[in-house]
Amino acid sequence: MKKWLLLLLIISPLLATGQDQKRVDSLLRLVPQQKDSALIWTYRSLFNTYARKNPVKAKPYLDSAFAIAKKTKITTNLHGYLLYDLGKFNSNSGNYLPSVTAYKMAIDSFAKIRNKGMQEVCYNNMGIPLRHLGRFDEALECYMTSIRLSKELGDEEEIRASAYLNIGNIHTELGNFALSTEYFRKVEAVCLEFENPWGVAISRSNIATNFYKEKRYEEALELYSTSLKFFLENDYQVEAAEEYGHVGDVYFEMGSAEEALEYYNKAFKEAENINDKATMVIARRKIGNVRFKQRDYNEALQNYEKSLDLALLNGAKVEAKDNLLKIADTYAAMGHFKAAYNYRTRHFVAHDSIFEKNKIDQINLLEVQYQTEMKETEIALQKEEITTLNQEVEINTLKKGLYAGGMFSALALSGLLFFGFRQRMKKNRIAREKQEEIYKQEIEHKKKELASQTLHLVQKSRFISELKDNLEKVRSSPEKFKVEFKRIVMLLKKQSAADKDWEVFKSYFSEVHQDFDEKLKSLNSKITDKELRLASYVKMGLNNTEIADILNVLPSSIHTSKYRLKQKLNIDKKLEFDSFIKGL
Repeated sequence: MKKWLLLLLIISPLLATGQDQKRVDSLLRLVPQQKDSALIWTYRSLFNTYARKNPVKAKPYLDSAFAIAKKTKITTNLHGYLLYDLGKFNSNSGNYLPSVTAYKMAIDSFAKIRNKGMQEVCYNNMGIPLRHLGRFDEALECYMTSIRLSKELGDEEEIRASAYLNIGNIHTELGNFALSTEYFRKVEAVCLEFENPWGVAISRSNIATNFYKEKRYEEALELYSTSLKFFLENDYQVEAAEEYGHVGDVYFEMGSAEEALEYYNKAFKEAENINDKATMVIARRKIGNVRFKQRDYNEALQNYEKSLDLALLNGAKVEAKDNLLKIADTYAAMGHFKAAYNYRTRHFVAHDSIFEKNKIDQINLLEVQYQTEMKETEIALQKEEITTLNQEVEINTLKKGLYAGGMFSALALSGLLFFGFRQRMKKNRIAREKQEEIYKQEIEHKKKELASQTLHLVQKSRFISELKDNLEKVRSSPEKFKVEFKRIVMLLKKQSAADKDWEVFKSYFSEVHQDFDEKLKSLNSKITDKELRLASYVKMGLNNTEIADILNVLPSSIHTSKYRLKQKLNIDKKLEFDSFIKGL
């Protein structure tokens, strides 16, 4: 993967610089001249120019892209990008459940065309709304998957910086501040090397959060203020809104309630301007904290309740949990102990659902497994280096190499012992993994062949269809072309209906999806070969037009055939036929 992909991961806000207006103007000039896919890409560019700075301003461009996509046949790849954009918009706006749904659909789209690079990006971004939903274990798995894909693609370390940042955020939530800061420092170093000021500001802001939680207020305030200045100067409204709140937190803990309230109000106003619901939830709660401290309990309760309502609406479980406790404390301070008891009970239920012990254990286990895997990789690389030295250097250099290799191995081994996993490295595991790798390679090869054959079928059918259209135009030419025209069309129809390509496709399909036919026949034993063929194409993600081209029929005929097959298989009316088939 090229370095530019880091822009998509953690440097995308750099697109929104002083050059924004020129960029927007040039893109808008293209709009009247374009249509279909080209116009969708232009609208996506406009959306991404504003996505982080001003989601409200960005959204109409994304809506326009989706509207065109609904009317136009677009590629699976472009469909995946639109879903990714939708997931990003919902996440930035605090609509976490819709965000997760959009990211999952985007991952499915990119998986169909084996676009590992965008799968990596989607997994990394999907962890963010999952974290806000309190599903920390799922979020961490997303980040780990993103890192694994990045390594499979041979990326440099800088590409994984955003994943490290997100893992650090989870450990902050869990109170593992030292480990969290290690991740943030790693991101800071990468961004400094890569000359990415936005990434530096974000990583330092997160380090400041850890300092704040460790009651190192002066250090936290210095880092927060520096980051806030950068975000304001470069017009990053989302980040600025969050940073106002962070600065307010420090002043609040240092006993400066009025200064804290000033920054919390700025945070809420900034977030409200861009419809950043996540920051609005937090700012409301923090304003309530100030009012509670000032013993203005009615005002505090009003802010807590508004924050709770918005959090519940967005599915933000972590923020809702915090508000429940605040409301309980406020009712208790007002002498309404029954209401306080009810809200405190709701808080405990919400807390246990998020931070139950087995979830925490699972998260810590994932972290240990990740660190262990990193150490094992280091050892493997060191052994390979030693082998190379054995072959290429003289005896005296060899001794130095072996000594250095021994030192490196000892260091790596001590790291493994720290995590307690070295004992589980057994010979039978290595043998099993080798066999699994061979099997995976075989399956991957078959999948590639199947995808290639599917593409061949679609391209061939499209070629034939386009050639027919051209011949239709020739038909109006001089009379001598009539006989030749009829002969060629007959040959093309015959070639279109040939079963040779289908047989090749079927052989690869049956190897990759071995029990697909059996699953369909278990639903109805009278299913025909023609219906199996239709279902196979659907399983491979082809749309009605593509299938119609292959079978040399009208798209409406495919729609009818799908409807009849759906009835024959007794599929629930609420289920979409294509989704059901793909899920088999």
